Amino acid sequence: MATPAECPPIRVLIADDHEVVRLGIGRLLDNRPGIEVVGLARDGAEAIAMCAERAPDVVLMDLEMPGVDGIEATQRIARPGGGPSVVILTSFADRDHISEAIDSGAAGYLLKDAEPDELVAGIRAAAAGESPLTPRVALTVVKELRTSGGGPSETLSDREREVLALVGAGVANKQIALRLGISSKTVKSHLSHIFRRIGVGDRLQAAMWARRHGLVDEADETSH
Repeated sequence: MATPAECPPIRVLIADDHEVVRLGIGRLLDNRPGIEVVGLARDGAEAIAMCAERAPDVVLMDLEMPGVDGIEATQRIARPGGGPSVVILTSFADRDHISEAIDSGAAGYLLKDAEPDELVAGIRAAAAGESPLTPRVALTVVKELRTSGGGPSETLSDREREVLALVGAGVANKQIALRLGISSKTVKSHLSHIFRRIGVGDRLQAAMWARRHGLVDEADETSH
């Protein structure tokens, strides 16, 4: 049986648009046995390219980056049964961000205020096929599961309900983005998650679903 020293190192790619964070985590991991940093990406597009070139085992992915953000990059990198495990590393601990990250295919979700040993343990867990979650994040997930038994609309995040309500009211994607203060790309991402969760195939069906379930009235509240 191979000892830890004989096992190949876990190949880690770090994607973060803040150089201080990116380099700092890289230096931290370089000093840990059994871990090899194979790339430092400045945004999601660079992370996607580096994954294809350097075949990391684990990707530490920031959420908010210019151009291709962490959600889109995770969707394009994470592949069930193959490809690296993507662990989100961010400062956001709210339900909407956690839900969107998990839906995008992330294997784990850690916060940037995690202790160094917690970060290393999360990387090792992800490499072993597990799903590392910061305790605060795990608590949020558990609370959501406990309150999601009332039907599809209850499984939607608050932001997804806002988007769906506006779709039901006939508001175009660009206007939804302006009204909610998010990008059009984020609106499209929310819609893809919504379609899966409520079991519809397109925008028209989603609008009809929203009207049947009384969500359209919520659009009036969102507009104020």
